[in-house]
Amino acid sequence: MFRTALRNVLAHKARLLMTVLAVMLGVAFVSGTLVFTDTFGSAYKNKSAKSFDHVSVAIHQDGGGSRYDGSQDGKQPPRLTDKLLAKAKGLPGAGSAIGTYSGFTALADKDGKLVGGDWGTTGANYYPGESGKDPRYDFTEGAAPQSAGQIALDSSTADRTGYRVGDTVRYSTDGPVRSAKVSGVFDTDDGSVVAGGSLVVFDNRTAREVLNKTEYDEIDVKAAAGTSEAALKSAVEKILPKDTEAETGASLKADQDRMIEQNTESMSQVLLIFAGIALFVGIFIIANTFTMLVAQRTKELALMRAVGASRRQVTRSVLIEAFLVGLIAAVAGFALGIGVAVGLESLMNAGGATLPDGPLVIGPTTVVTALVIGVVVTMLAAWLPGRRAAKIPPVAAMNSVHAAPTVRGLVVRNTIGSLIVALGVVMLFMKDNYVKAGGSGVILVGVIVLTPLLARPFIAAAGPLLKPFGVTGKLSRLNSLRNPRRTASTASALMIGLTLVTAMTVVATSMGSAINKMAADSMRADYIVSMANYQPLTPKVRAQLDKLPEVAASTPLRTTSGEADGSYTRITGVDAASFDKLVSLDYTSGSAAALKAGGVLVDKPLADKKGLKAGDTVPVEFDDDKTARLKVGGVYEPNEMVDGLFAPTSVVDPHLNKISDQQLLLKMKGGASDAAEDKIVKALGDNPAIKIQDKDALSDEIGGAINMMLNMLYGLLAMAILVAVLGVINTLAMSVFERKHEIGMLRAIGLDRAKIKQMVRLESVVISLFGAVLGVGLGLFLGWVAGDSIAGTVKTYTMEVPAGRILLFLAVAAVVGVLAAVWPARSAARLNPLQAIKSD
Repeated sequence: MFRTALRNVLAHKARLLMTVLAVMLGVAFVSGTLVFTDTFGSAYKNKSAKSFDHVSVAIHQDGGGSRYDGSQDGKQPPRLTDKLLAKAKGLPGAGSAIGTYSGFTALADKDGKLVGGDWGTTGANYYPGESGKDPRYDFTEGAAPQSAGQIALDSSTADRTGYRVGDTVRYSTDGPVRSAKVSGVFDTDDGSVVAGGSLVVFDNRTAREVLNKTEYDEIDVKAAAGTSEAALKSAVEKILPKDTEAETGASLKADQDRMIEQNTESMSQVLLIFAGIALFVGIFIIANTFTMLVAQRTKELALMRAVGASRRQVTRSVLIEAFLVGLIAAVAGFALGIGVAVGLESLMNAGGATLPDGPLVIGPTTVVTALVIGVVVTMLAAWLPGRRAAKIPPVAAMNSVHAAPTVRGLVVRNTIGSLIVALGVVMLFMKDNYVKAGGSGVILVGVIVLTPLLARPFIAAAGPLLKPFGVTGKLSRLNSLRNPRRTASTASALMIGLTLVTAMTVVATSMGSAINKMAADSMRADYIVSMANYQPLTPKVRAQLDKLPEVAASTPLRTTSGEADGSYTRITGVDAASFDKLVSLDYTSGSAAALKAGGVLVDKPLADKKGLKAGDTVPVEFDDDKTARLKVGGVYEPNEMVDGLFAPTSVVDPHLNKISDQQLLLKMKGGASDAAEDKIVKALGDNPAIKIQDKDALSDEIGGAINMMLNMLYGLLAMAILVAVLGVINTLAMSVFERKHEIGMLRAIGLDRAKIKQMVRLESVVISLFGAVLGVGLGLFLGWVAGDSIAGTVKTYTMEVPAGRILLFLAVAAVVGVLAAVWPARSAARLNPLQAIKSD
């Protein structure tokens, strides 16, 4: 049986080509993802390990980790001080010690735009040790900064911006713009720089001032020769102030490695989901291929049964073929996957992520996974056709080359499919969103099972559209209906991809509109002013803008959190006098006027939970553990942009470690205009770190993020669509081979080559459009189901059907049908009529 299976694989190389390609692409996606994430993780680990070379023991705030921000603890006496640093240096076994500052620092490029905004804009200190050098930075040009008028830049940022030693640059840390000269350029292993961010280095005193630090973020101690990290840690622990802790460099590196592993694992999981979708689509192609191969070899299999082969042996021979095909596809897919990994790296670098250099990491797990997936998926998909082949009685098989599917089999399939769909519909009526999501998946499976039943009415409905093509249109329609299972299986592959694409498009479009409506309904302000990367904004910005005669009203949004009557909530401090002019809330009781008397505004869910209404008093415990009893001045309906508890700044400020604004809302006397925006920009010194957005800009930013995410998902689903296209090509090509005799007869009675090509093309378009219409219809349904769940939390959400994109999807499906038919149509047209008629 093995020799027979091997001979069949070699005999049907061309017909198995598309199956090999489908499996190969799926395996390439999987193995490429695994190789890329392993390589990415390994390179980052190696790079980050170097950043701990100068750290044997790190001292930082208890629980704060190595990224503790010393500026956030202004209410506590400083602990990581120069005095502690001196003590650490003098410990037995300590070779050297440095204090580190780090914080947000926005750098403007030569066009005035923010550098490294997507990946991190960081400022740090230069702390010269006894040698006069800071081990964190290796200068390649110039020297370290010595005064407030100097800074140093990392080499990647210098290359991107074109700044050189001696150039004047503009930067900002919390609002006001400052200028300094570039004193030097250095190489660094800092993670944010490796990822495409920027690093600005100040001298130690300037860093403390501009980053607004009250103490060091961390004190790093390097062990002297012959002293272990553990021994040094024991010595350091004896001098630790209250609420600080010591951690070894090995422990910090292990923590960093774990974080990198988590990040790469999350990325890997997302990519593998889409690889799984591509492989799932490939199952339909594999099953179709083996079903058609088995049908074409019915007499051969019947003869094998007649000479003594058992059913099990026949099934086994088909599975051996599948094993060989899967093995070839898996090996080829793994090799292609290495290329995919390199391509992903290039794509990330082109998108602005500067990935660290490192060799490709191909682990044994990746190799085994690729081989197992390729072989197992192929064998599973081929098992049912093999089982069907074994069940055909030898005598019946010898009487007919093409055994049509039995009516009983279709009835059983349709019954099962209907039950699955019914189960999915029942799950949709459950309250739990996870159960609803599961119900959507169950319905998708049910529709896949029912596609043979749905094929007949759809193709019948397409009859009038095919009528103008005459006899070729009629033949293409009849060929599509000849084997409903085959047509359904081919269309299902395309349907799955378009279902997901359509559902995501509907949800994304509807969500974008909901957020736009939310912003329009909630905001009376003309402009929202904020720092880049969600950094806090100094109150000096408001003071500066309030001097403009064009500003009619302004309010800061100062955010903290706490417990209102035991329920954790966000607490936002606002200007009581101007809040109502800048924010529009839907009040169920009370009003914003109560803010002027020291009252607070509470969102309705919290009010309902605690039974609160205007005039009641609510106990509030702030994050600094201090409490207050506040009078409820109003209860309002929240949304995704406005929620929590609003209080006057006079109530919130005493509980903040540092007075800073999350955002600043502005109302202009003449409304939003280009002239008004220019006034604001100039008043802030053309600051690269500050975003000034009107409602349209805010909507564009949100819409841009949604579209970017949607385009990424389109790209990831493109693999599944490509595999589905291969399925259409494969089905048509094998169908042409199967119908050699019939095509020869058509040629003999006068159908020319052009008409033969047209017949195959129309058949391909019918199948593709069938899959596309099913996919779009099911995608709209799933989009509605998802939207129903979203509408429960996003009040402004209403389902919107992006008709333009839907029509584009259908047009692309028609084009796919035409392109997929090129090779099969050409093969059909080139058949010799006489030889085709003689074929059996």
